[in-house]
Amino acid sequence: MHGYQLKKRLAETLGGFWQVSYGSLYPALKRLQREEAVEMIFPREQLGRRKNVYRITEKGEALFAELLERAGQEASEDSAFSVRFAFFQYLKPETRIRLLERRRAFLETRWTHLKESVQRLKEGIDSYTLSLMNHELSTTETDIRWLEELIQAEQRQVQVEPVRPRPRRSARLAQRERA
Repeated sequence: MHGYQLKKRLAETLGGFWQVSYGSLYPALKRLQREEAVEMIFPREQLGRRKNVYRITEKGEALFAELLERAGQEASEDSAFSVRFAFFQYLKPETRIRLLERRRAFLETRWTHLKESVQRLKEGIDSYTLSLMNHELSTTETDIRWLEELIQAEQRQVQVEPVRPRPRRSARLAQRERA
């Protein structure tokens, strides 16, 4: 694709998660070209004004897979996870499960810390801050449930039985609250 087509495709794929500007796209394409991750090709039908058309190379496909797999390592970066998640279809189901489990573990830790903060600070903060913290707790819990559903769907797809069934989210939360 040429740059305009690539920007358009990325906008369709990523929607509101990430906006790609020409100011970042073209330098990235040049860098990827230097790294031999993409190459320029020239369509035969364009004899007059030539557009730079890029094609991913084998090296580029390997780099793409490596970047996607980092999604679990960067679990704390919400936007980075979301962008990479948009491309999960290119990963093996086992890899998707592993990355989703990492993200879930990160969010469970976030939830625990938020819950502790709310309990500790509840009396000393204003109602707006408390409301915001409770909203973040609720959002994090919703994200954890969503990830659990995705993991279960992936496990059914590859017919992998979990080593040990995880307790339901509500049971884990109740257990942590008692601790």
